[in-house]
Amino acid sequence: MKKNIIAMNASIMIGLGSIIAAPSAYAESLSDLQQKKESIQEKRSGVESNISDTEKKIDNLQDKQLTAEEQIAAIEAKIAESTKKIDAKNAEITQTKKEIEALKEEIKVLKERIAKRNEVLKERALSFQETGGDVNYLEVLFGSSSFGDLIDRVGAVATIAEADRDILKQHELDKKDLEEKQTAVEKKLASLEVAKAELLEIQKQQKQQKQEKAALVKKLKQQTKKHEDEKMGLEEEKANLAAQETAIKSAINLEQNRLAELEAARKKAAAEAKKRAEQAAAQAAAQAASQAAESKKQSSSSGASAKSSSSSPSPSSPSSPSQSSSNVSQVPAVSSGTFTRPSAGYVSSTMGERWNKQHAGIDIAASGTVPVVAAADGVVSRSYFSSTYGNVIFVTHSISGQQWTTVYAHLSSRQASTGSVVAKGQQIGIMGNTGHSYGQHLHFELHKGAWNYSKSNAVNPLNYIPN
Repeated sequence: MKKNIIAMNASIMIGLGSIIAAPSAYAESLSDLQQKKESIQEKRSGVESNISDTEKKIDNLQDKQLTAEEQIAAIEAKIAESTKKIDAKNAEITQTKKEIEALKEEIKVLKERIAKRNEVLKERALSFQETGGDVNYLEVLFGSSSFGDLIDRVGAVATIAEADRDILKQHELDKKDLEEKQTAVEKKLASLEVAKAELLEIQKQQKQQKQEKAALVKKLKQQTKKHEDEKMGLEEEKANLAAQETAIKSAINLEQNRLAELEAARKKAAAEAKKRAEQAAAQAAAQAASQAAESKKQSSSSGASAKSSSSSPSPSSPSSPSQSSSNVSQVPAVSSGTFTRPSAGYVSSTMGERWNKQHAGIDIAASGTVPVVAAADGVVSRSYFSSTYGNVIFVTHSISGQQWTTVYAHLSSRQASTGSVVAKGQQIGIMGNTGHSYGQHLHFELHKGAWNYSKSNAVNPLNYIPN
């Protein structure tokens, strides 16, 4: 009997021990959540530093771009100036060519005049040969009929001789003028052509410089766009980390409330166990005393028999009510694993390289109205519209001390708001085609840890959810 009492007390103490020890485990879980919160705060600080560095890079690139654009403007001004000079040279060349054409006409007339003079001179030369030159003039003089006629003939001979000399002199002057005009105009035209060629070469170099600067500006714009996208991603990461910090705080509050409830239940269970132990001890003592008295009575009265009967209430077997569940169309069954499938449909795209970019999750496609459910218990860290993800929901999970993040993107509608506590298999949205998307599907990501812009924590969801 004594052994039974000891065994009963030991059983009660073991039960009490398990109740008392339980909060310790939950305290460790709470400590893990606090550490995750601190880790997220550190990551946020790091992301803010990266954003600051990226902004400096963008400012530096924009300064270089502005300088290059100013240089392009200066080069364009030089090109415009050289173009004006080239136009002026072209005008001069055109005018010079007109002068050449006019000179050609003058040369033509001059050549005709020289040709006529040549004919006259030839006739004179022939006359000189036939008459012996000066004899002609003597005959003219001696043939005079009177002194007055002689004077007239002398004047005529002098005039003719002077005319011959003038013809020869003019002939030489015209020839010389013709040669000088031709030389001057040809030299001017050649000079203009050289000047024009030099200006064209300068303009060619200026245009080359402009192309180089334009290429530099284009490159700087591409680099700026890349850093602006990176900054946008870092800012989104910062916002998600802030949201996850809020989600962790919510999880800590839930854990604290659960710990408080467990502590109250532990105290109540401890009190009830102590009471049951005291009642059991008193009952055992009473039974022992009763048995001792009965034994004494039996020893004093022979043939007498005593009966002791004890009655204990019959336990009632609990009956679990039957639950009737109605399957919603295209809602996947909740699996027993850590994560359940987030929606019905077929996997249209797996994780990996796609379009020269890393596809950090899987795409599940289906037609019609397709519900999307939470892959595991957690807290909605963000529920918003993203330019790339479209309608998207981020859920933070804490499973066996490990933080996870699931992402549900391109939803047509969202049914869970930021800060909501969701259960595994609970509907949170409808599959859609919002954001940077082609055709209705769910883009689902699974991150072992927090979500970040580089998506370095992404793991293949197909290794964790049922196919």
